[in-house]
Amino acid sequence: MTKLTTMLSASVAAAALAAPALAETWDMPMAYSGTNFHSEVGAEFAACVTEATGGDLEIVTHPSGSLFPGNEIKRAVQTGQASIGERLISAHQNENPLYGVDSVPFLVSSFDEHEKLWEIAGPKVAEALNEENLHYLYSVPWPPQGLYFRDEVNSVADMKGVKFRSYSTATARLAELTGMLPVQIEAAEISQAFATGVADSMVSSGATGYDRKVWEHLNYFYIVDAWLPRNVVFVNNDAWDGLSDENKAAMESCAATAKANGLQRSKDYTQFTLDGLKEGGMTVTPASDTLVSELKAIGATLTDEWLESAGDVGKEIVDTYKASN
Repeated sequence: MTKLTTMLSASVAAAALAAPALAETWDMPMAYSGTNFHSEVGAEFAACVTEATGGDLEIVTHPSGSLFPGNEIKRAVQTGQASIGERLISAHQNENPLYGVDSVPFLVSSFDEHEKLWEIAGPKVAEALNEENLHYLYSVPWPPQGLYFRDEVNSVADMKGVKFRSYSTATARLAELTGMLPVQIEAAEISQAFATGVADSMVSSGATGYDRKVWEHLNYFYIVDAWLPRNVVFVNNDAWDGLSDENKAAMESCAATAKANGLQRSKDYTQFTLDGLKEGGMTVTPASDTLVSELKAIGATLTDEWLESAGDVGKEIVDTYKASN
């Protein structure tokens, strides 16, 4: 009996050693629609990770806020409710001013300028995320931000009393300084908000407006190239630490590919979506000289306020960026 037990134990141990490791599955909440280029890049990244890890790790994306609403994604990953997620990082500027470095008005107005800024600011943002139990993987910029309105606007005075979709501290403050009324609305709720009159305007890229078919409710898009916010993909630190070195390297390689592809996709998508807004019936035009001048004055105020809140680190980032030009 003892000999039989020993043989059975040996067989079980041998089978365990021979059995393949069980694949691990990570859910990845995302705030934007599945057809948005950020979500498409995220899905490609997820597929890359599954292939590169030989199936050890499968990442399943959940776009449109279907797993967690946009404003809950960062907290969900921090606390381990999800292992990985994507979030518009400037939406958390109220938690740490550094998260709003990509949304300082008129500090940068082009992709090339923005990438220079992010080379300087990105590592600082990654450090801040690490302190909140998040490992920074990659990020992708949105196209330059413009202003959407239901009615024609030629000056800041025309904005007074307009209900404005805000999604961050900076956008709420922009509304306040222009006399608009800020209404907190997540990306997945944009169409309904405009359809029901909860909001009549927003600052966003052509991509968001195109994806949400805002021409069904709004009539004007003004090109102002105010800033280029970024979506950041991050991993729960405990989940990250649980990966093998090989799988970490595989994921970092896929992240580098996603960053490069996402940047190019954002550039390509810029003109495409502006053309799409026109085809939908919207007036797409540069803002008037008066409006641009007034917005830049407001932008200077917002920049000063951001620098004050961001302290020495924020000043170092901006000074280093300006010195590089």
